[in-house]
Amino acid sequence: MPDVSSSAATPELKSLFTTVQQHFRQVIVPLWQGPGWNAELALPYEALDAGHQPLPPQRYRAMACARQLYLFSSLIGDRAFPDAATRAAALFRSLQRHFHDAEHGGWFYSIDPHGAPLDTRKDLYTHAFILFACAHYWAKVREPLVESVLDAALEVIAVRFATGDGLYEANLERDWTSLGSGPLQNPLMHLAEAFLATLAAREDADVQRDLLALATALQKRFIDRRQGVMLEKPLGTVDNWFEPGHQFEWLFLLESSPVLRDTALHQSLKQGFAYAEQVGVDPHSGAVAAMLTLDGTVRDATQRIWAQAEYLRALTLRVDNSARLQRQLQALHTHFMHDGGWHECLDAKGVVSRADMPSTTPYHLATCLYGLADYLG
Repeated sequence: MPDVSSSAATPELKSLFTTVQQHFRQVIVPLWQGPGWNAELALPYEALDAGHQPLPPQRYRAMACARQLYLFSSLIGDRAFPDAATRAAALFRSLQRHFHDAEHGGWFYSIDPHGAPLDTRKDLYTHAFILFACAHYWAKVREPLVESVLDAALEVIAVRFATGDGLYEANLERDWTSLGSGPLQNPLMHLAEAFLATLAAREDADVQRDLLALATALQKRFIDRRQGVMLEKPLGTVDNWFEPGHQFEWLFLLESSPVLRDTALHQSLKQGFAYAEQVGVDPHSGAVAAMLTLDGTVRDATQRIWAQAEYLRALTLRVDNSARLQRQLQALHTHFMHDGGWHECLDAKGVVSRADMPSTTPYHLATCLYGLADYLG
């Protein structure tokens, strides 16, 4: 929970939040109700250009479908989005229709523009988001079929991806044979997020056990002992790095969870958050750099909207006054939002370097805004 009461929030912060929230609800979400929706396949296009035209489809990913399922599940019951339940149901059906592997189990990574399997490998990142989305969707609709898919995702993750030491393989072949990928930070973080979503939807002793085992293993294998940051690859990997956005994302998951709060991993990430903020956030503009080496050297200064959103969400749990929160929300609004939607990436100088709008980004914006709404009461 936030360290401060909502009374600490200034009228200016509340007004700015209302402006950004309205932009999300009135501009960004409708993009995926209209031009971003491929009605023939019942899937979101991968991305829209700045003029709201779909980029020529090269593929459709299960992960993108799952993130949009989360988005519209979160809007079920919201009177401003009366069709959210219908859209969520369509996305849930599409997840099974297009991506489920009837022969080997699990879900394909992607299909081609015509709906045929394209990349048939099985990756943890995709499966984590399917679990995450189904947990949120089931919490809203309580339909047995949705819970059965949730259970199937849990089983395939436990049986196929688990390595027996609390960690999980990042990528496997279609038939579950090894690709030698080993564990990677980002899929594991989203698996933790999916476990937390499952526990929010129901009591589940097995999921709680696996979540705590994952946190223990991550502390042992991925945390830099000096700075406390979560590395992208296991300790000892050549050419390793860390991403400030992921430190902020982790901090929020750990600090907002009664299960994970006060674990050794949480203690590390509190230190890692401070270090990432010190070396990875511009104190004047609020820009979050994409990648840094362990000594704090910026390896990639690209400013990505998702990292800005995750920093903002983490700050709702860390600030003792609203000034920094307001500065970061203003930076998000000023530098990344525009009348037609959002800028996905800026370069080191703040110039737009990626103008397309991916269907996966509203997930980050939604979770950020829900965190801010909780902070503001």
